[in-house]
Amino acid sequence: MYESTQADYVVFREIEQLRKFSDPEKVKGFYKRIESNNDLDQILKAAEAGANFIIVDTQDWRIIPLENVIATLQRTNTKIYAPASSSTEIRTLFSVLELGVDGVILTTRDPNDIEGATRLMDPSNLNISKLKIEEVREVGVGERVCIDTASILGMGEGVLVGSRSNFLFLIHNESQGSSFTSPRPFRVNAGAVYCYTLVPGKKTKYLSEIESGSEVLVIGKGGKVRVVTVGRSKIETRPLTMIVGESNGQRGTVILQNAETIQLIGEDDSLIPVTDLKVGDLVLGVVQPSSGRHFGMEVSEYVLEK
Repeated sequence: MYESTQADYVVFREIEQLRKFSDPEKVKGFYKRIESNNDLDQILKAAEAGANFIIVDTQDWRIIPLENVIATLQRTNTKIYAPASSSTEIRTLFSVLELGVDGVILTTRDPNDIEGATRLMDPSNLNISKLKIEEVREVGVGERVCIDTASILGMGEGVLVGSRSNFLFLIHNESQGSSFTSPRPFRVNAGAVYCYTLVPGKKTKYLSEIESGSEVLVIGKGGKVRVVTVGRSKIETRPLTMIVGESNGQRGTVILQNAETIQLIGEDDSLIPVTDLKVGDLVLGVVQPSSGRHFGMEVSEYVLEK
C-alpha cells in the first residue's frame, strides 16, 4: 500500500502496485522487511519491476541479510537504503560487503548521532598541492609515531602530516617494503610526536594523541579521502630529519624519521625516500589558507607558526 503518489519519491509495499505505477516524474521505491532468505526473491522482483531504490528493513539481523541483498542487486541499477538509529549503525551499513548501502534513513532524537552522521559524510576530495623542497637537514634524535591502521592501504595512499595544520606533507604507507623489510601496507611511519594530522570532522590531532581506536584520514590519488581506524600507535626514539617546503609563497615544515622506508610522493606519483630527498624536488601535500586551531578545531584568528 501507499499513502500518496504526490511526493517526488513514492514508496510501495506491493510489487503489483509498483509495476503498474508509471510516472516518469517520480522516483519509485519499494519497502521490504527481511525476515528470511525467501524475501530476497521479492526484492529482486521489485528491482525488475522498475524500483529505483529499495528500503531494506533488517530488524535484529542486520549484517548477513544486507550482505545477501547487496549481492543480489549488485548488477542492477536499484539503490539500497537501510534504516539506522545511530551514527555507529551508519558506519556499519556503509561498509557491509565492502560495497555498503547507497543511503541510510536516520531516525534519532540524539543530536550527537546527527553530528556523527555528518562527520561520516564529510570525507571528500582534497585539493592536492605541489610542495617544492627548500631544505633537508638532520635534526638529531626524537620521538616519532608509527600509525598501524586496521585497513590495507594501497599504492599512492598515505596520511597528511606537518608542523602547521594548513601546510601538510603526504607521507606514503609502507606497502612496498624493501630487501631488508617486509611490506606493511597497514602502516604509515608518520612523523614526530608534535606533528599535526587530519582526522574526521575537519579537525586535526597531534600524532602523540593518536591511539588504538582513533580515526585518521587517508588520502589517495587525486586527493580522494577515506576514514580508517587505528589499530596501534607506536612511539619510538629515532634519528630525525627536518624538511622545509614551499608552495605559492607559503612555507611549511615537517620532521620525519631519517630512514629509507619513510617515503614522500613525488609530483609524478613516484615514491621518494626521506634519505633521497633533495632541494628542488617537488612532492605532494595540502596547503590551505592560514587559520588557528583550538583543540584541533579550526577557528578564525590570527596565527603565526614558525
